[in-house]
Amino acid sequence: MDIDPVLKALAAALHGEGPAVEIVVDAHGEPNAIPVETGVEDAAVVVRTSGSTGTPKATVLTVDALAASSVGTAMALRGEGQWLLALPLQYIAGVQVLVRSLYAGTRPWVMDQSGGFTPEAFVAAAEELTDKIRFTSLVPTQLQRLLESPAPETLAVLRRFNAILLGGAPASAELLATAHAEGLNVVTTYGSAETCGGCVYDGEPLDGVEVRLGEGALEGRILLGGDTVAAGYLDAGPDAFFEEDGVRWYVTGDLGELSEDGKLTVLGRADDVIITGGVKASAAYIQGKLEELDGVKAAFVAGVPSREWGQAVAAYVAVEDPTPEGIRGFTAKREAALGILAPKTVLATGELIMLPNGKPDRLAMINRLSELHQGQ
Repeated sequence: MDIDPVLKALAAALHGEGPAVEIVVDAHGEPNAIPVETGVEDAAVVVRTSGSTGTPKATVLTVDALAASSVGTAMALRGEGQWLLALPLQYIAGVQVLVRSLYAGTRPWVMDQSGGFTPEAFVAAAEELTDKIRFTSLVPTQLQRLLESPAPETLAVLRRFNAILLGGAPASAELLATAHAEGLNVVTTYGSAETCGGCVYDGEPLDGVEVRLGEGALEGRILLGGDTVAAGYLDAGPDAFFEEDGVRWYVTGDLGELSEDGKLTVLGRADDVIITGGVKASAAYIQGKLEELDGVKAAFVAGVPSREWGQAVAAYVAVEDPTPEGIRGFTAKREAALGILAPKTVLATGELIMLPNGKPDRLAMINRLSELHQGQ
């Protein structure tokens, strides 16, 4: 993958010497920086949201917002260094690897992703890094695969990173505990394209970022404000953004709670409450209970339309043993663990459906679960 033309166009945009760009990847895996007319002063980058909950939105990020994010990250990580790109370049986490590298004056190294993400490709790329200070960004699925790799060099290269940013999806307590026990400095991140990527590290907002919880119609909703918030969308209304007392805010789709010292805990999506037969059930709670069961690697829970229940609890579950015998064993465990909250419809398989950026493809799994439930 030749990223030099993209780096050149991105550097020009960040220095105000070129137009805003959107990074796209063609069918052969080669990236291109496409000029975009945004109508926004100082716009530098247009990046698409993941589309995990709907149609992807083109988000406009300014020079100032990206600079604030880069500086905040460097302060939180106590330094700048060389980055390894292991995520798709066209999404915000990939774009930020390039942006941080340009501001730091270092050369990013791109992992060979032609065969998808593999521990072998990650190790090969990590061994090419030359800077003493090293960083990378991963999603939980990638970190899980790396930790499961039997090759001793995998852990060796992971330990050489000064920090591994982990975001894109919730990370289980078990995964984090395993990573820390192996001596890895894993930093959980929370944010989105609308906030220049992760802007809350290990529950603490970056410098220049504010976090609060919504009230009234937005009760409990996580609001992110400050210097890293996007200018808005190219192709959608401004409903997700507002300004108050000189601060620009983004309304997330997540619920959270703040500790007395201001540390954020993400509780789950605001739309994950399933009302089934008059009973309110939290999809996040059920997912957590399923993932505690032996033999379950990951789970996704949602409500699907049901003539009998209004909504029925449905689960897409990745199990270690997707054979009929293994699935029957899982069925008995789930009913014992959840009782009346046990999913009415379950699709058990070897892996969840994932988007290219490593996030669960919520829409695809909901569609599969809906079809399965209607056919029962």
